[in-house]
Order: sequence, then structure tokens, then C-alpha cells
Amino acid sequence: MVAHPSPDLYGSDLQMLESVAALVADGWEVTVVLPGDGPLAPKAAATGAQVRLARFPVLRKALLHPARLVGFALEALRAVLAARRWLRHEQVDVLYVNTLTLPVWVLAGRLAGTKVLVHVHEAEDDAPVVLRAALTAPLLLAHTVVANSRAAAAALARPFAMLARRTQVVYNGVAGPPEPPSPPLRTDPLRLLLVGRLSPRKGTDVALEAVAQLVADGRDVVLDLAGTAFTGYEWFADQLAERAGAQDLAGRVNLRGYVSDRWAALAAADVVLVPSRVEPFGNTAVEAMLAARPVVVSATQGLVEIVTDGATGLRVPPDDPTALAAAVARLADDHELATHLATRGREEALHRFGVARYADDLTTAVRTLAEA
Repeated sequence: MVAHPSPDLYGSDLQMLESVAALVADGWEVTVVLPGDGPLAPKAAATGAQVRLARFPVLRKALLHPARLVGFALEALRAVLAARRWLRHEQVDVLYVNTLTLPVWVLAGRLAGTKVLVHVHEAEDDAPVVLRAALTAPLLLAHTVVANSRAAAAALARPFAMLARRTQVVYNGVAGPPEPPSPPLRTDPLRLLLVGRLSPRKGTDVALEAVAQLVADGRDVVLDLAGTAFTGYEWFADQLAERAGAQDLAGRVNLRGYVSDRWAALAAADVVLVPSRVEPFGNTAVEAMLAARPVVVSATQGLVEIVTDGATGLRVPPDDPTALAAAVARLADDHELATHLATRGREEALHRFGVARYADDLTTAVRTLAEA
């Protein structure tokens, strides 16, 4: 059984689909449990898995307030008891908990006597020590932990060194575009793309300020933002919309909302930005590389493990719009460099982050746990 925190189709959601497809192909009967309906549900069903919708609490930062935590704790207790009963009834062999945000399922799995694997897609280095310890503590109940990068694995071991012994790194596997990508474009205006949740962690605001600097320098650029905000972060989306409507950015930023065809969006882009402040892995960076588009990423966490500066993309300091603008200007002025990065980036992504390699590593981890 796979417990997943969202019915949407962003990075960790798409990675969950790859996990489910690999497990089904490996002969497992898989049931995916989601907290609500959404575009992920039919995609999961299409892999051959059963899909069950069941209301259960998902731990978000917006809940980390004393008044909200009380309500979360009461809902979590109800969910733990219900999940334990269901796991026992279904005689689940392995419970695959996708992300740190589902401590309810980890506890329910142990209480039901089920073997528990937690796949971690977070690296909470920016959180206070006490909060990091609280978020990580449920992993002490897991039999196996899979982290999607060395950065994520290291972050887990900082509050609890013993987790290092049960954690293995499995880099994400990302499927490429359905057709071979076209060569990098040279459009006027230069089209920039940022795909991902509208979140301070993703550095969306940094991208807007970089565009403002490029425009102030006389550059003809447009930024497409493809993504929506988590519930509780509508305030940030409102701030972005207000900033995009300011005089210095008027007509330069398009808030596209959720874009279902990311490959079409990537094909229309000249340069892809991943300016995250925190990024345990970075599927969007890999997707840009697979689409043969030059990518500029923040030199943080898992993005450093994906992009080699000057070889497969450009890296800039996080939270630095000036450096981000300078990197974009460099690519705009040097078409040979942009083409080289796009070509090498695609070769690297195909080699290191392919779905076949991911499927082998992931199913091996699950079977090893099941047979232990």
C-alpha cells in the first residue's frame, strides 16, 4: 500500500507514479491511498494500481501553530486508529509512506505490525532544530528509509544519527518528453519558465526580482510561472500577483496556474529557472535538462547533485536575484554556451536519472524489506 499526501501532479506526485508503476511491473498488488480526489487519481489507476480516497491529515507548515496543532492531533488519532484497522484487514505486506508529512501512516503501520518504508522527499535544513527533530522523529519507527538525494539523507541524520544506518539514497527517475526535444530556442522576447508550487521555498519571488533587474537593464524577457500554491499559502500567490502587476514588471510575468502539459511549456521556453531556497532533489531541473533547455538553478541541497556548473547548467547562490539575472543574461548573450549546456544536460539526465534505473533501485528496496 502506498500512502501519498496529495492528489495533485507536481514533482513528488509524479515521482510517486513512477514508484507505483515500478512496483506494479515488479508483480506487486498496489493500492494507492490519497486524501482526496484530483488529477493524480486517474493517473495512479492507469498504472494498474487500485486507488482509494480516504480522509487523513497531512502535516503542513501552516499547521505548526499551537491552536492548529491541537486539532491536527485529534484528527491524527482518529486517522491512526482507522488506518491500523484497515492495514490489518487488508493484510498489507509493505506500507510505502511517501514523504515526511504523513506521520499518521507511519505510526499506524507499526501498530498494525506492517513493515514500513518511508520515501523522503524533504531536507528541512532551514527549519529550527526542534522542528526538524519533530518532523524526523516518526522515521525512527520506519524499518527502511529511502531519501531522494544525499542532501536529504544528511538532513535526516542531523537530528538522529541512527537514521543514517537505515537510510539509502535513490535518485529520482524522471521520464523524458514523449518526442525528442527540439533544439534550444532563440525567441524575442527571451522566454523564461519556472515550473513548481508558488512557495517561498521555491524562490518564485526571487525569479520576479531577477526579471525586474533584467528589464531595468534593457533586456526583453518574459517569465511564465506554471504552478499553484498549497492551501494556506494563498497569501504568497497574492503577493506574487501584486508584484507582477507593478509598473516595472507590467506585462513581463504570466501566472499560468497549473499547467498539465509541462513538456509543451518547456518546449516553448528559452531558459528554465529553478531558484529554490530549499530543494531536496529538483525534478523540474531534470525535466528541463531532458527537454534540452539550459537551466539555471540555486546552488542548494539536491540541485547541486543534479547540475554541474558550467557543464550541464548554471548554478547561482540561493536568494540572489542579481546573480540569477546575471546568469540569464549570460545565456542570452552566449548562444553557444546555452546550446552546450542544453545538450550536455540532456545527456547527463538520461544517464543518471532514468526511470529504468529508478525502478530497479526502488523495487529492490521494497523487496529487501518484504523479505527481511
